[in-house]
Amino acid sequence: MQRLRSITTLACVFTCLSLNASTATDNADTRQALIDHPDVKGAIAISDAWIEALQSYAQIPAISVGFVHDQQPIFSRGYGFANLKRKRAATVDTIYSICSISKLFTSIGVMQLRDQGKLNLHDPVAQHLAWFNIKQAHSSAGPTRIEGLLTHSSGLPRESDFPYWSTPEHPFPTRTEMLAKLAEQSTLYPADSLFQYSNLGLTLAGELVRQHSGDSFENYVRQHILQPLAMHDTRPEFPAALHGKQMAIGYSGLDRSLKRHPVKPFHTRAIAPAAGFTSTVNDLMTFASWNFRTLGGEENPVLAGNTLREMQRVHWVDPDWKVTWGLGFAVRKGKDGTQVGHGGACPGYITSLQMVPKHKTAAIALTNAGDGPADEITTAMLKTIGAAVSKAARQKNKPTEGTDQSLDLTPYAGNYGGSVWGGETLIRVWGDQLAVTRVPRDKLEVTKLKHVADHTFVRLTDADEEREHWYFQLGDQGEITAVKIHGSVISKLP
Repeated sequence: MQRLRSITTLACVFTCLSLNASTATDNADTRQALIDHPDVKGAIAISDAWIEALQSYAQIPAISVGFVHDQQPIFSRGYGFANLKRKRAATVDTIYSICSISKLFTSIGVMQLRDQGKLNLHDPVAQHLAWFNIKQAHSSAGPTRIEGLLTHSSGLPRESDFPYWSTPEHPFPTRTEMLAKLAEQSTLYPADSLFQYSNLGLTLAGELVRQHSGDSFENYVRQHILQPLAMHDTRPEFPAALHGKQMAIGYSGLDRSLKRHPVKPFHTRAIAPAAGFTSTVNDLMTFASWNFRTLGGEENPVLAGNTLREMQRVHWVDPDWKVTWGLGFAVRKGKDGTQVGHGGACPGYITSLQMVPKHKTAAIALTNAGDGPADEITTAMLKTIGAAVSKAARQKNKPTEGTDQSLDLTPYAGNYGGSVWGGETLIRVWGDQLAVTRVPRDKLEVTKLKHVADHTFVRLTDADEEREHWYFQLGDQGEITAVKIHGSVISKLP
């Protein structure tokens, strides 16, 4: 009988291994088919070219980006240098300060405690933090509640009253200093009346985690959020030992002389729950995929699907009907579905994570510049790559019907410029058409060209109406050397 059990157990093990291997192969095949879809390849190519040009023209030291569809990374890349002096290239494993994206993990910690019955979102903060003694400037207002901390509608000031964002030394307070200063501060607005983004509010949310976990905030998020999610390069602090190595050096925004300056490493101390985390593109793609699995009903030790859905619904609408917020997550109406996520801004770093749960797509952009265009990049990737991925997924990764894949358009692809007007025209292959965008521009705007005959194309409007012709010119060796538009000639750059 024992031998029979052993044989049965081994059979189950081999069967499970075979199924897992088969699933992994199927997933890899599906991912590759999606990446190889002409529309997706075109969207990635033009997005990649635009981001590279944006990094160069804006003199951003480093940008790392990633795009996820469901459980599959579709596109990821680093641009520029994480360390300018040592010419250390940026990669998807480069660590950046992710600033206010930290608030997502703090909010998840609060919701874990809520699900454990240790607090209620409608509870007054003072019910759980006996030392919460900020001056109430509005006598008729109700108490500051936990939900108000997560939706930025608590009426609290934006910051603990220290100049940590504006002075070179970045004097973030210790916990003792933050608590002492709280008694000297007063509320800005009546609770639950207006949206006021508040790092102080999310700092107090971290204090709730500390209070009810019986552990430090940092240990709690490591053990109950980051480790279960296998986010091995994400930390609730600044890893000073890695600074200038795996950790990107932060740089200031451009000054009037068009120069940047290295920003000193900083430690957010008591403000860590609001702005202290560091992470990588690879880890944040893992986080995005966990979101999609959890929303899809897969059980996990971090959060229930219903709780995550609750966090990503609108819980606050400002009286102007323009600002909306979830529980920790920024939630806004996008053109192609509700967008959730968060941006971040810390000394030397600007970051962005945006997700569209309806389509299971996510875009991440991390930069090491005080004026880094992270939000512009994630918006562009969702608009361009996201739309192409959604279209390809609906077609089950098959090319669009009628697409002529035999037409080789690669000789036309490249960067065109050199005129007195500056800038460049970027042209990339998109299926059986060409995709065109101009740089430098803060937004990625894509125009399509349709082949007419020989080396002649016609520009299409968004409604596929034909406009002017583009005439590509050839050199002595038959190579494409320029394009003529409206009588003007733009040279193809080497």
